[in-house]
This record gives sequence, structure tokens and C-alpha cells, in this order.
Amino acid sequence: MSLLTKLKNAAKKALSSTNKPISEFETATLPWIDRTDVDIDTFVKQYQRGHDFPYDLGEKLRFWQRNGYVILEQAIPSQWVDQFWGQAEELINHHEHYRTNVRVDLPSYAAHPVMEAKDIPVDVLNGPYIKIMDFHDNSALGKQIMLHEPIVTFLEAVFGDRVIAMQSLLFKYGSQQPTHQDFAYVVSEIPSHLAAAWIALEDIHIDSGPLYYYPGSHKLKKFDFGNTGIFYNGQSKQNPTDFANYLDALCQQVGLKRETLLIKKGDVLLWHASLAHGGDSIRNPELTRKSYVCHYSSDKAYQHHRQSPNTEPIRRSINGADVYANPLMPDQEDIFK
Repeated sequence: MSLLTKLKNAAKKALSSTNKPISEFETATLPWIDRTDVDIDTFVKQYQRGHDFPYDLGEKLRFWQRNGYVILEQAIPSQWVDQFWGQAEELINHHEHYRTNVRVDLPSYAAHPVMEAKDIPVDVLNGPYIKIMDFHDNSALGKQIMLHEPIVTFLEAVFGDRVIAMQSLLFKYGSQQPTHQDFAYVVSEIPSHLAAAWIALEDIHIDSGPLYYYPGSHKLKKFDFGNTGIFYNGQSKQNPTDFANYLDALCQQVGLKRETLLIKKGDVLLWHASLAHGGDSIRNPELTRKSYVCHYSSDKAYQHHRQSPNTEPIRRSINGADVYANPLMPDQEDIFK
């Protein structure tokens, strides 16, 4: 039997039951909802915080378990979105005042892809292939949005633990990133304790390079990068293109349908660490795809800021969850009030 046939059979077996554990994460540390024989109805009855959740929590948790994502419709107030994007425009248009880190995925920046905003020309900052990194450090409202109560309530239920916001990315245009799973790149001390939010800052158009994803792909067998296992770094024998090709091929072989995310301003997509997803091609370069992507872990799995792993972090607490202050840029904290 070929390796591909074995992978296909393993994936079909995993997809056949919502009670199968998530492949190749340590079973003992899996969030409760990823384990076998979970009782969602009993959990919902006992989860006091869920009583004020503005959606059907049991329905959302069952959907998450089956599909690896949920959508919280109109979760973020429109006026918050407008004010937050106004802060992003201020950063772009007056970049010389700000030290915010920005990743530029252009060939001319290949040697130094991450730079401070003040060192990047405004026409580059205002164009595609830009990721504004951890803008929540600078923006009090960015923290409020990423830890808005419905998001925290749901993720606290998923993790069974206090929620920690780890990092964020702000986009004006579509990322066009190939298919991937977040756990391979975003490091949590317990890899299975990882989730993300994709927050629409405008209505998303089909031609703007929208997010796509494969429902149910969080149960597929993990890709092997070689000597670094299921995680990717500079020593991996396989690369992100290999990773994308594997995921696209395996999803197709087991019959998972690729779906496109066309949500409205203020809607939030929450997804599992292992959900296969990516950014579609931008078919109309005049169209923006303003979005705010946030990654989360649990208190037991993310106890230190990634920039200072050996020191106790400064915690900002919002709605019963925490985000850590950036230890390298204290002067930039909450400069947008």
C-alpha cells in the first residue's frame, strides 16, 4: 500500500466520527472538545459564562467539533470597526511616528522582510503584501476587539481555561497565502491549545482575495516537515509549498469541499489550530480585504510573551482574558487610545 493511500485511509477514518481525537497532538493535553466521548450538552449546562453568550452555545460547539470553525455574526460593533481602521490609516499615512513592526512580502524586501513602520515608504505600507504585526500593542481598541466578550466566552469554552491573546495581524489587502494550518507556524507551549479569529473590517468581496478553508480538515493526519516533525522552522526538510500541496491534495482525496469566506463587516470567524485554510487570489487589485487576524492560547499553554520567554509578562485583562504587553516596545503600548 502506498504512503498516499495510507494517508487517505487514515484521513477517512478520522473524518468518520466526531469523537476521534485530533491526530498527532499529545492526547493528554488536548482541549476537552477534541477528546473522545465529550458531552457538550452537560458542559453547556455547567458553563456559567455561556448563559450570556448571544448565540446558541451548544450549536456552535457541536459545529466547531465537526467542522473546525464557527462564525459569530455581527459580533463586533460597526463603530468599533470604523474607529479601529481609522487608527490603521493613521499608522500608514503618518508612519514616520511609529515603530510598529510590519512584514513586507515583496522581493525587494526579501533580505529584511520585517521592519518598523517608520522605515517603510507610505506607498508600500498602503499597498498589498503587507502585514501590520501586533497592532493591538499600540491600540487599546485593538485589545478590546480581540478580547471582545463573545470571542472570549467561546474560546474559554473550547480551551476549558482562561484565554490568552498571543498576537495579531492587520491586513488591508488579501494575503494570498497558500493553504496551511496555524499550529505549524504559531508557537504555543501546548500546540493543541491554539485558535484564531478572522475579523472582517469591511464586507468581503469574492474578487478581493477572500479567505478559504476546508471544513473538517482539522482532523486530518498532520504533515511531516522532516526532522522538525509537524512544526516548521528554518531547519525543516520540507517547505511551506510542500505543506500546501499536501493539504490541498489530501483534502481533495477525502472529499472535503473548499469553502470561501464571504462575511460581512463585524462578523468573526473563529477556527481550530488545525483547520486548513489560505488566502485566495486577488482577482481585482482595486478591491481591499480589510481584516484583523488574532491568535489565542490558554493560560496553561502560553505563560510568557514570545519576545521574553524567561520573564513574567505584564498582563492586560479584558473580559476575563489576558493579553501581554510587548516587553520590547513599552513606549508604544496603547498610543492609540
